[in-house]
Amino acid sequence: PPRPPAPPASRPRAPAGAPRTGRAPQEMVMKAPPARHAPPLDRPGATDDATLAVESLTVRFQGLAAISEVSLAMQRHEIFGLIGPNGAGKTTLVNCLTGFQKPTEGRVLVGDADASAWSPPEFRRHGIARTFQAGRLFAEMSVLDNVEVTGVGLGQSRRAAQADARELLDWIGLGDKAGAPASALAYTDQRRLGIARAMMLSPAFVLLDEPAAGMSDSECEDLMEIVAAIPKAFVCGVLLIEHNMRVVMGICDRIHVLDGGRTLAEDVPAAIQRHEEVMAAYLGMEA
Repeated sequence: PPRPPAPPASRPRAPAGAPRTGRAPQEMVMKAPPARHAPPLDRPGATDDATLAVESLTVRFQGLAAISEVSLAMQRHEIFGLIGPNGAGKTTLVNCLTGFQKPTEGRVLVGDADASAWSPPEFRRHGIARTFQAGRLFAEMSVLDNVEVTGVGLGQSRRAAQADARELLDWIGLGDKAGAPASALAYTDQRRLGIARAMMLSPAFVLLDEPAAGMSDSECEDLMEIVAAIPKAFVCGVLLIEHNMRVVMGICDRIHVLDGGRTLAEDVPAAIQRHEEVMAAYLGMEA
């Protein structure tokens, strides 16, 4: 099959300390990203499950509620934003959606299946992938091997996994660095590599935990071009945890806001920008 088109050339970077906050909510919008096409991957692990959801989810740690009665459902073909102040329960919720945390009450649903007791490998086999804030790369392994090992771990032959890994690295803009050790990558490229690993075997849903953390505005735009392309290119829903409001408002189809472990609001970006309680609790503005 034809190889995917080469990624666009990187733009000049803004200074590392370039400000990313301070704009009024209505100005927090990125330009529409260009279209990308998915590489022709081997897809034995893909699933047709149409939804990833939680119902009345509660998680308590030693009696203290980190999440209380949260319900949401995300679809394939969409980017679903999850935002809230630090300590709002975002990562705890993602941990529940990927098997790293069992709910105290409520259910996690993958399609029609109750996945509340599934382990992380079970979630991954059913097409639910994630990245981590810390990256968790194999630093001394090559960039190619970091992606290839994911496919092998999910049941691919090494030959098939290597072919898919090369296609993904070309698509995400790291093909020319395939032989380099992961530790030699720049910070932004390490974030790209984490996404490439998560996209092996074309998951039904991918959960991205602050992929743009620590990046300048121009670096965010480069990375978000990739994230924005995932739903159409891979038929894969994206749950995006991100503090950069320009990113969230620019590429998300819907946004769910947590505050103190509870749902504060859920709506399209334009409505979230006008939501007085969201402005007060998260954007730091007076309601």
